[in-house]
Amino acid sequence: MDAYVPQCAGMGSLVDTHCHLDVAEFAADRDAVVDAARAAGVKQIVVPAIAAATFSDVQQTCQRYAEAVAAYGLHPVYLEDHRLEDLDVLDQWLIAERPLAVGEIGLDFFVEGLDVQRQEDLFSAQLKLARTHQLPVLLHVRRAQDAILKWLRRIEVPGGIAHAFNGSMQQAEQYIALGFKLGFGGAMTYARALNLRRLAVALPLEAIVLETDAPDIAPEWISGQRNDPSQLQRIAQVLADLRGIPVAEVMAQTTANAHAVLPRLVA
Repeated sequence: MDAYVPQCAGMGSLVDTHCHLDVAEFAADRDAVVDAARAAGVKQIVVPAIAAATFSDVQQTCQRYAEAVAAYGLHPVYLEDHRLEDLDVLDQWLIAERPLAVGEIGLDFFVEGLDVQRQEDLFSAQLKLARTHQLPVLLHVRRAQDAILKWLRRIEVPGGIAHAFNGSMQQAEQYIALGFKLGFGGAMTYARALNLRRLAVALPLEAIVLETDAPDIAPEWISGQRNDPSQLQRIAQVLADLRGIPVAEVMAQTTANAHAVLPRLVA
């Protein structure tokens, strides 16, 4: 495959709505990773926490880089790391920091051995915190779309993003009706991702935001390697090609979508 050179000049900017920039995989070259993202047109990077023990790491990362903006939450996959008192810790961080969103939170019915009841108790408690603080949520929705939609109908929050969305059109429409945008990233770049690609074309562009989930969910051209936010411009190009529209249009609209659903990106 030929080397790809981002064509960003004069085309606006991008928002990576989901990137774990704080994690150890970036410890050795985090400055270079942010510089590369900046050069590729990525102007804002949303950094969601996964556990109370990482809140300070996320905070320090976002203080170091002007592009990085924090969210705080307790991730369902790390269920064994969470303690009951962590909900109080999260509440205090939401009060003190007034972050972008509550996240990454949600349900995961793919990973074996995760207690479903404990996941739902944790998720519902965090939705209540988001409602109390009037913050949007960043949702982890793996194999749990209907259960998450059930909770969102029970506990109303100010919208948010269904990260790494891979559900049905009907589920997508339900999220949109509840005030959510749908996150598309590296998974969409694989030719075998037929459902995702159909959705990427059929959904209103106004419903889509872009993300990397770096260092995870690497796009096809770096499959098996560490993902990073500089890949977002090429991910935007894939979406543009699938829809048959200019990449500048994708960049402008997905950035506007991110700003609409996460108002503190603008503030």
